[in-house]
Amino acid sequence: MKFISELKRRNQLLYWFGLFNLAVAIVCLVLMQGEQKQLLGVNLWLKPFKFYASVGIMILTMGWLLHYLNNPAKIKRFSIGLTISMFFEIGLILLQAIRGTTSHFNVSSGFNSIVFNLMGIFILIFTIICIRICIAFFQQKQFTISGSYLWGIRLGLLFFLIFSLEGGVMLSLLKHTVGGPDGSPGLPVFNWSRQYGDLRVAHFLGIHSLQLLPLLGYYITRSSKQMINAAVVYFLIVTFLLIQALRGIPLFE
Repeated sequence: MKFISELKRRNQLLYWFGLFNLAVAIVCLVLMQGEQKQLLGVNLWLKPFKFYASVGIMILTMGWLLHYLNNPAKIKRFSIGLTISMFFEIGLILLQAIRGTTSHFNVSSGFNSIVFNLMGIFILIFTIICIRICIAFFQQKQFTISGSYLWGIRLGLLFFLIFSLEGGVMLSLLKHTVGGPDGSPGLPVFNWSRQYGDLRVAHFLGIHSLQLLPLLGYYITRSSKQMINAAVVYFLIVTFLLIQALRGIPLFE
């Protein structure tokens, strides 16, 4: 497939690391079929499946987008940093699943606290790298792509960062549910609460602007202005969902 071969050509490190994450996600999906144990009301392997699948898609996206920067040395540093930080970040999530316990907000023991703090360190490193990538796309003046596509990439990266930082709100609460405990009945697959506000809704839609907005800029919008206007609408929608969650209102009941 031409797209896959082009992805590999653009950034081999992120290509292979992205495939590694998707492979682990598939393994988790298989393990779900024979697993009876649940954590917070869902299958033990659901969380690592979602994280490995999401990170795999994100890493492959970064591999595609970094190609447009004109500094090979900087691209290499970004790629190595993304790989190392995410390898350990979601590796710790997998470790806790193997141990049969939760990863996020788990301070129930000394070891679990260490794991949670390490996750915080690795996600901080990852965030700093993403900030530098975003700045690089805004600073570089010469591109061989359309203005619409370029602004889709720039704003996709910016919104990805903004809604990644929403994790700080969850951290301050030590949970992702507002108005009730984590683990309440949720939507299929996503497990977003049907009873209370769930901060993961806006977080999910916000971070996947990294894929949606560049695709919108490449295939749909025809000018930078159109792309920016569409991005503003998307940002307002996701922000509304965040406010709704903070008020304790579920996406769907």
